[in-house]
Amino acid sequence: MRFAQTLAPAVDLIFPPRCPVCGDAIAAQTGLCASCWNELEIPSEPACALCNRPFADSVRDNAVCAPCLAQPPRHDGIVAATLYNDTSRKLVLTFKHGNRIALAPMLARLMLAKLTFLDAGWIVVPVPLHRWRLWRRGYNQAGLLAQAVGKGSEARVMLDALQRHRHTPSLGRLTAAARRRALKGAIAVNPRRVAAIEGARLVLIDDVLTSGATSDTCVDVLKRAGAREVRVACFARVLDEAL
Repeated sequence: MRFAQTLAPAVDLIFPPRCPVCGDAIAAQTGLCASCWNELEIPSEPACALCNRPFADSVRDNAVCAPCLAQPPRHDGIVAATLYNDTSRKLVLTFKHGNRIALAPMLARLMLAKLTFLDAGWIVVPVPLHRWRLWRRGYNQAGLLAQAVGKGSEARVMLDALQRHRHTPSLGRLTAAARRRALKGAIAVNPRRVAAIEGARLVLIDDVLTSGATSDTCVDVLKRAGAREVRVACFARVLDEAL
């Protein structure tokens, strides 16, 4: 840490800090400009008691949203640092596909603001990448976020708790049924981690939560392995109706 702080002025001189969203000059390499900070949408209360989906109007305590009433989730809650909008989308794409891995600590800090329950009794687990996608990209963005979340809390990080045995296509354009078929058997618990997962309280980490198909699959295999509690945490959550 001290070495990085010593080099920081030289790095800033060679590579002047720029906002990763809009490109404006900023004070530090790991921040956003004031305008882009203000454009981030933070999930608000009141929210669904099961999935934390924000409600548009005031509701009674412990109210449950329509999707959860129709199909109760297997997870034990969702924690999102931001709602997915143009600003968070650009930030995620820069982090995920622009090789700006230095953004992980900043994104994790925003997630940690909502993960106030994390203590030494929790295990942080990232959504896994298939080895071929990991080889092409060079890193698992969920793994980087998990490491940063672990560093900012007392929780234990278990990067290899889940394994992705089969490469799956992009799920964005698929129907719900097609997503389930694509993910069937693709993700499993690492046999070497079964003993640690049994009876444990876990936080599943991903960068973006869209349909929830991948996270639901991860939660399902973790619960089948005996996990006592599994919460899902992401930097950005796609909830168009909440914006």
